[in-house]
Amino acid sequence: MISTFRNAWKIPNLRKKMIFTLLMLLVYRLGSHIPVPYMNAQVVQKLFNGANQSVFALIDLMSGGSLSNYTIFAANIYPYITASIVLQLLTIAIPSLEALAKEGETGRKTIAKYTRYLAIVIALVQALGYSFGFFGKAVMATNFIEKAVVVLSIVAGTAFLIWIGEQITEHGIGNGISIIIFAGIVTRFPKDIAQSIALVKAGRANPIFLALFLLIVIGIIFFVVTLNEGERRIPVQYAKRVVGRKMYGGQSTHIPIKVLMTGVMPMIFASSIVAIPATFAMFTRNESTKNFILKYFTTQGTVGTILYIVLTVLLIVFFTYFYTSIQFNTVEYSKQMQQNGGFIPGIRSGKPTSEYLQRTVNRLVFPGAIALAILAILPILLNKISGLPFAFGGTSMIIVVGVILETTRTLEQQLLMRHYKGFLKK
Repeated sequence: MISTFRNAWKIPNLRKKMIFTLLMLLVYRLGSHIPVPYMNAQVVQKLFNGANQSVFALIDLMSGGSLSNYTIFAANIYPYITASIVLQLLTIAIPSLEALAKEGETGRKTIAKYTRYLAIVIALVQALGYSFGFFGKAVMATNFIEKAVVVLSIVAGTAFLIWIGEQITEHGIGNGISIIIFAGIVTRFPKDIAQSIALVKAGRANPIFLALFLLIVIGIIFFVVTLNEGERRIPVQYAKRVVGRKMYGGQSTHIPIKVLMTGVMPMIFASSIVAIPATFAMFTRNESTKNFILKYFTTQGTVGTILYIVLTVLLIVFFTYFYTSIQFNTVEYSKQMQQNGGFIPGIRSGKPTSEYLQRTVNRLVFPGAIALAILAILPILLNKISGLPFAFGGTSMIIVVGVILETTRTLEQQLLMRHYKGFLKK
């Protein structure tokens, strides 16, 4: 990986893209330190560090601490991600959007425009909820204009991040949205490491757990890389056909079916649902109701932790199957193969091919779903056992490793186009 980045740096065009990406990330990190006007930072920290902070812990981790510090990037890029997921689901449900998605580049640009509009609406709702809901006691605004400034600061921050992400995708290296999330997670790692060491020095955590902590981190990285790279290759043969005086087809290829086809989406869906009770507890004023919810439906109580883990595993398995069926339509895939004269050796074209692909996908989905579930609950279990803030697991590690692999592949493809070998060793 280091040699790939070094070789890419030697090419002027790629060097410009890499510098542009770094500059955009620098702007992002500078913006992450600009506080929202008319908000009491000390009250925000006190509210966030209270008993209910675990609800927003993952969001704060991925935003690089922007939520706990309540900066203009408090909502981060997640309204755009949520909007993208909603548009993908609506594309399947609404025929007009499905037709638009099949129109090529023009349709994709229109859907991207709809996604931006929906992201702004979601950011507005989140800004209102954060500012005058959970962090309501920290608001120092006294009139409508000041309150509007508080909300619009967060909405504008999200809109600016969407623009930065699109600029990185177009003029930089890799997927801009993924790289922004990656940068937010990585910037929190030093703080979490320092916090863990401080807990050990203060005698509040066992130093043996810190040593095991480092070994587990290495194991998680290896596990996530294996999970991201694992795939089943199904051979496909294309029949020869004559068109005019030319002969087409006859070549052999394969269908790569990845073990983790859905990425981190099932974890995001599952975590959103299991966080509903705790979110409700934040806004209820009845202390007995709040304590009941926190004890039995969050990780603060023993019973709640068990129930939380069981629900998380079940929801991740469900959403993994659901999202895979959306991404990989075996019926459509088999139809396209049949129209292009392709077939799987030993399998008849049409419905038998579709059924064979579905069986193969189902065999891969289950271990992938269980692996995702393990990564999701691992930080919870390790935190309960060791008392250390274990942020190097689950969703965060999948995103970090996935972005590194994706960016490396992008650079490798650029190098291959310029006759560099990169990772390819003969």
